[in-house]
Formats: sequence, structure tokens, C-alpha cells
Amino acid sequence: MLAATEGFLFFGYTNNMKLYSWNVNGIRAVLSKGTFQKFIAEHDPDILCLQETKAERGQVELDLPQYTEHFYSAVKKGYSGTAIFSKVPALRYIDGFPQDIIDTYRVTGDTYGDPNAEGRVIAAEFNDFWVVTVYTPNSKGDLSRLSLRYDVWDKAFLAYVQQLEQSKPLLFCGDLNVAHTELDLANPKPNVGKHGFTNEERERFQDFLDAGFVDTFRAANPNKPDAYTWWTHWANARARNVGWRIDYWLASKAIASRVHTPQIHADVMGSDHCPVSIEIN
Repeated sequence: MLAATEGFLFFGYTNNMKLYSWNVNGIRAVLSKGTFQKFIAEHDPDILCLQETKAERGQVELDLPQYTEHFYSAVKKGYSGTAIFSKVPALRYIDGFPQDIIDTYRVTGDTYGDPNAEGRVIAAEFNDFWVVTVYTPNSKGDLSRLSLRYDVWDKAFLAYVQQLEQSKPLLFCGDLNVAHTELDLANPKPNVGKHGFTNEERERFQDFLDAGFVDTFRAANPNKPDAYTWWTHWANARARNVGWRIDYWLASKAIASRVHTPQIHADVMGSDHCPVSIEIN
């Protein structure tokens, strides 16, 4: 614990750091709406992880001098992509899976393309922990990408975060594109077997918990209903809070005791997802 405390004092943090994750569904869109700027002003995250940025850094008009920025964009223009903004400069960033993970788990392309070229994973190393953001591939409405999820991607991602965890505790976040239990979506029964709530996707999420990672929001709110992070645009779903919890912060057991105040910020507009946050002391 002494080393962790020294690390925070070195960076000027003697109290808590606020870590946020948000699938913005296009960073240029939330900027043009003014919702991103409002969010930054009101929430002032110390570390902000974004998914589905749909842009390269040069395409974004953004002036946030308080942050160090790192974008990992998809090769395909206007698609997928992740980013990390941090007030504390990371020691280093790693984009995508390392080659040994790609080779071991055969993370190769499918009919939709190569997931390794879609800007889906960034690992940022800080003084006493890793932060990883992920935009997990969607299984698609016809489940045509479910085999990629079940047989390849989710296994590879778990192996990767476990690999990183060998050096430091780890916090990972993002749009995992799965509701874990029936408590995590408003209408579980009619959605059983549909993308985002198949037995296969839920099994792979359980693998993270079985490996010792802690779902920070559910650990603090084991029975809390109506806590969602994504809503379809159809049928006024967000206003009626007919949603899904598919955005998460998970923590290594070694650091989970330092994590507190996990929150879902459903009042933050601009995307079909809302931000989720934790604090760490």
C-alpha cells in the first residue's frame, strides 16, 4: 500500500481520482451538440475513457489542455475507435492486442473485417495500476458475429487483461455489449437469446468474474434495478428507462478495495449510452 500512496502523492493526488467511461457514439456528434463540453465542465474526470469515437484525432476540434490525449482509431473511417484522456500522463499506451494474444487466440478477421484494425482496445499504464478501455464487438442482430465473441474475442481480451495484471492491478472499462444478468436489462424475458443477452455472451462475462475481476457497480449495488447505461432510440425508451446495462468498470481484486462510489450518469445526454464512473483512493 505504501508504493501506491507514494505514486499518488508523486502525481499530486492525495485524495481521490475520478475515472469515467463513455461510449459517445461519435465524438464529433457529441461535440457539435455541446454535450461533451458540458459533461467535461460538470464532471471534470481525471481519467476519461471513450468508446465508439468514430474519428481520428485530426478530425476532432477539441481543446482540452488539462488532458493528455491518446486516440486509437479504426482503419475504416468513421467506425469504432477508442480514446483515453488523462490529467495524469500515462507512462505508456498499448494499442490493440499484442501479437502473442492474437496468435494464441486466432484473433483474425471475419466477414465484417479484422477486429484488430477496429481500434477497440487501449491499455494505459499508470504509476500503480493499468487502465484499459475496450469497445467489444457487437454480436449483430442475426448473431453473425457471436462466434467471434464467444470463441475468440472475449477469451483473448480476458487473457490480455490477465497478462497485464501480472505487473500491476488493473481497472478495465467500456462497452462490453452484454447485459450480465436479468437485473441488467428492463425486459429480460423477451430478450433471452438475442444479441447482448445470449447465454454465450453472458457466460463470457461470467468468465471475468470467475477470474477474480469485480463488477464495481454490481458489487456496490447487488440488487439495484432500473440501472441502465444504454437505450434504443425506438419507442421513447430512454425517457421510459427501458434500457440495458452494458457499460462497466471492472477491477482486479488487488485494487477493488480502493474503488468506491461507482455511478451511472443517466442524466448525461448526447449519446445512446451514458457515462459510468468510479472513484479510486
